[in-house]
Amino acid sequence: MSVSVVLLAKVPAPGRVKTRLCPPCTPEQAARVAAAALADTVDAVDASGAGARVLLTDAACPAPGGWAARLQRGGPLDERLANGFADTGGTALLIGMDTPQLTGDHLDAALRLLGDPDGPDAVLGPAEDGGWWALGLRDARHGAALRGIPTSTGTTGSRTRAALRRRGLRVAELPRLRDVDTVQDAYAVAALCPRGRRFPGVVAAEVPR
Repeated sequence: MSVSVVLLAKVPAPGRVKTRLCPPCTPEQAARVAAAALADTVDAVDASGAGARVLLTDAACPAPGGWAARLQRGGPLDERLANGFADTGGTALLIGMDTPQLTGDHLDAALRLLGDPDGPDAVLGPAEDGGWWALGLRDARHGAALRGIPTSTGTTGSRTRAALRRRGLRVAELPRLRDVDTVQDAYAVAALCPRGRRFPGVVAAEVPR
């Protein structure tokens, strides 16, 4: 079974991304941190066995080679997430750009679960802050369950899991990862990144301690 990976991202423009890093970062520094996180996440997806790769951005942005570019639809994040699944269709794994420590192996484990006819209906990757870094659905139409769930809260992950289960879906858990929201997150995640990633060097150069 072919599984699409959808990368939900903000275009890394100063003043639009990683604003919780400011201060001590300037908006320009925060944008460079975001750009590194996005590039490393793209590399992780490219290293996986994704059947299709979709870059879903909040503003027009050229897609990397081998990727499709698509604009987010809707107002609040819960609407944009649900619409992202609806626009993709089929079986889809949606991830964000805030976990640059992500590897192709992380993604392949999720893809195998979704591609197994006897496997779960959904996979959920919890984040340490209570949200989630990945949500995969065997039938993307179930993304409608996300509508009305508050995002960026300590209960977003648990509410998402409960909403999926109310639909009768079997949900498998993926490894827990840490998102990059704060300066402390940036340094902690940089230490977890595989060798050769951009993110650790950019954090060391751009994020004052």
